[in-house]
Amino acid sequence: MSYPTERLGKYIDILSGFAFKSKDFSDSGVPVIKIKNITPPYVSLDDITYVSNDIASQQKKFQVHYDDILIALTGSHINQMASVVGRIAKVKFFDKALLNQRVGKIYTVDAAACNLDYVYYFLSQGKVKIELASKAGGAANQANISPADIKKLQIPFPTKEKQDRIADILLTYDHLIENNQKQIKLLEEAAQRLYKEWFVVDGMTKGWRKTNINEILTFHRGYDLTKVNMEAGPYPVVGATSILGYHREYKIPGPGIVTGRSGSLGQYQFIWGNFWPHNTSLYVSDFKGHDIFYIFNLLKTVDFSVLNNGGAIPTLNRNTLSNIEILEPPSALQAQYGAIAEPFYKKCRVLNLQNQKLTEARDRLLPKLMSGEIEV
Repeated sequence: MSYPTERLGKYIDILSGFAFKSKDFSDSGVPVIKIKNITPPYVSLDDITYVSNDIASQQKKFQVHYDDILIALTGSHINQMASVVGRIAKVKFFDKALLNQRVGKIYTVDAAACNLDYVYYFLSQGKVKIELASKAGGAANQANISPADIKKLQIPFPTKEKQDRIADILLTYDHLIENNQKQIKLLEEAAQRLYKEWFVVDGMTKGWRKTNINEILTFHRGYDLTKVNMEAGPYPVVGATSILGYHREYKIPGPGIVTGRSGSLGQYQFIWGNFWPHNTSLYVSDFKGHDIFYIFNLLKTVDFSVLNNGGAIPTLNRNTLSNIEILEPPSALQAQYGAIAEPFYKKCRVLNLQNQKLTEARDRLLPKLMSGEIEV
């Protein structure tokens, strides 16, 4: 059976963030969620900006809370899915935070008739993002949508009871994925702590040498690939902060490391198998004889996000990155560290593969549940 459709704005509204002034921002205080922090499926607190508690207390209307659903009202056009306008993310932290301009918070105006998680899953579909991006105005490198554009969308609208069941089914998958992600984070943090104990030193140590990143690895720009041209297959398409999908072809043999080039910056992904690095990313596949686990944790100590040389959309220049100076330890010490760290990352790989299967299963189910093809 198919469900009747309704105008989304009949059941939800969107609070647009506050236009904080540049002079309001500081290095500590209350976090302010900007467009760059909308990194699906969750809001990121990496590279966060703050305002003082005094300023925050004057803007309580714009506070966000755990499980709030946020949407980027500014972003890229459809050719850059990782930073596309209309992407949504959930708040998964309990810290007090505020909403910046051009970020919207979605909330129900009729909770008795509308399940907000159901709305979240509707908006998370690729076809809905494409529809929103097609309505966007703005310059060639920046797309803008309004709350009115979102509220005009037509949403399949079964009874509240069925919405609840559909949301519960999809949330079960996401809860499993979230738990695996927490385990991955703990394993990576353990490997990073070990790295700092071994390699973060004050001054020159015997047997070490001063060099730059360009001497120990090479950054390459990712490859163009639109969501429309992504044909289902086994190879991950890796964006600035996450896997964007899976393609039947790959560009780079694994293992490799990927970081953001455009959009969200300063995060790193370890990719075991063959992959397609998206054009929003920079990738490393040639480690010039260095241990890959040492390199991965070295890069985590370099704050690339502060090297942004882009405009409205943060962008990195690989030549700038390559000239960052570092202290390089002896190869034997790198290899010794790698042998200890490798089991941590193998466990992460198992958990990531589980998440891939869970994500694929959820994404296959989602449109069928929304359309009524699978009854609940």
